[in-house]
Amino acid sequence: MKRSAINDLLKTMARLRGPNGCPWDREQDHRSLRWHAVEEVYELLDAIESGDDGELEEELGDLLLQVVFHCQLAAERGAFDFDAVARRINEKLIRRHPHVFGDIRVKDVAQVWANWEKIKRAEKAGTRHARESALDGIPKHLPALMRAEKLLKKARKAKLSVNGLPKRRVRNRKELGEILFALVRVAQENGWSAEDLLRREVRRQERKLRRAERLGAGRRKGS
Repeated sequence: MKRSAINDLLKTMARLRGPNGCPWDREQDHRSLRWHAVEEVYELLDAIESGDDGELEEELGDLLLQVVFHCQLAAERGAFDFDAVARRINEKLIRRHPHVFGDIRVKDVAQVWANWEKIKRAEKAGTRHARESALDGIPKHLPALMRAEKLLKKARKAKLSVNGLPKRRVRNRKELGEILFALVRVAQENGWSAEDLLRREVRRQERKLRRAERLGAGRRKGS
């Protein structure tokens, strides 16, 4: 019978955390590891863009290690283990793809996404993770530019408009990239952090959009 590589990895991780394991591994917890996962994701992106399968294989392994490490920590306190995590994501994939595993028919990718969002809202309804706003679900630690893109995308889907922003016509993507880079330089020349400034503006715009969403919902109820 072929040995399971994942079982070998789980045993290795348990030994590293054991009484005679590695001092560094033994002193870690979920919080101390949180930025390691972020770093590994960025290294995985570099590997994907390099087109090097050897690098891709290695970086996927490093990212898998983060999952296994957190599962070991959770198992030690009786919360969950790797099998529970794998089982949960497998069940979620089946549940959120009724057009593959059920009898739902879809005509395009847009309908797939619409079903996905509908199923996700139903899953979280009545829990502390319930999505009461169309703008919910954006990770707060995303880089500011990615967070801005996510917010605008969700606002557009919810038919919420971002008003009061300065408009400037750009000819192509290269010009827009140059403008973004120039804005970072301007921020640095003034001793500011472009990341912090954009993050602050995204929060401000999100508050405005949420107010507009609530007002719209109130008007619909009153009509």
